[in-house]
Amino acid sequence: MYSLKEAWIKMHGDAPFDDWDSTIYCQETDAAITFRANETHGYMSAFTFTLILKGWLMIDYNGRELMLNRNDLYIYSPGMQVNILSASDDYHGICLLADEETTLRIPSTRDLVSLAYKPIVQLHEPKLVLSEDVAKRLARKMFDITDVIHSNHIYRQQLLQMLYAVFLLDFQGAQEEAIHKHYIPQRMEELFISFMLLLPHHFAEHHDIGFYASQLHITDDYLSRIVRRVSGRTVMDYINQLLVMEASFLLSTTTLSVAQIADRLHFADAPSFSKFFLRLKGLSPREYRKKS
Repeated sequence: MYSLKEAWIKMHGDAPFDDWDSTIYCQETDAAITFRANETHGYMSAFTFTLILKGWLMIDYNGRELMLNRNDLYIYSPGMQVNILSASDDYHGICLLADEETTLRIPSTRDLVSLAYKPIVQLHEPKLVLSEDVAKRLARKMFDITDVIHSNHIYRQQLLQMLYAVFLLDFQGAQEEAIHKHYIPQRMEELFISFMLLLPHHFAEHHDIGFYASQLHITDDYLSRIVRRVSGRTVMDYINQLLVMEASFLLSTTTLSVAQIADRLHFADAPSFSKFFLRLKGLSPREYRKKS
């Protein structure tokens, strides 16, 4: 997986400025900039929030086309399989990017569970259709973040963290107008976030629910119920998603053999890895590499 900084450099060739700490960035965007995201979508360990200010975008989301129009807010969560298909000539937006671990660790945004995961499950698509007033309000917050990023303020990083937390809380308010939020106990939210923080560090070596449950000092069954209740998905969905993303990344960006990739991802052997990859991607590893 690309970190936010690695993804940015792959898309743009260099960091936006010398002392960027690679946790938060916000910029206005057009069609040309947006299409560069296809190089890193699915491989980026970051959240992005793109507000359509003018024109439209057409994206492929999990195999189906989705139109994004003015005042739509498109949410990319780490690992989502998305491809930008087309954009209007006058397309203009503003995009906020934030490192995954930084986001999950912001103390004032523990409700990120419902911000980033549950709404996508309930809405069946990664977008919100905003009213004119709400779209303007969120745009102002994103432009405020942009201004601070390019300032020389002595407390720039602290300000960015605070502004991002405020943006997320306002974003949550917009989501609650669009979906009915079911109550999730705080303990469940905390365990889910802890599980999500463990995954990036251990998914390659540990493919079993038991490891993560033991790290959280809970039973396998309880972890399964928490993940299902919070996100509508299973523990294995999350593990398999990261495995197939990392495998795709290695097949696309390295010359490692299929057997070497299987070994790196702790599969029993190359055939079992190939069978797994084919089941999730619809192509064998070698077919995928040829098309990459």
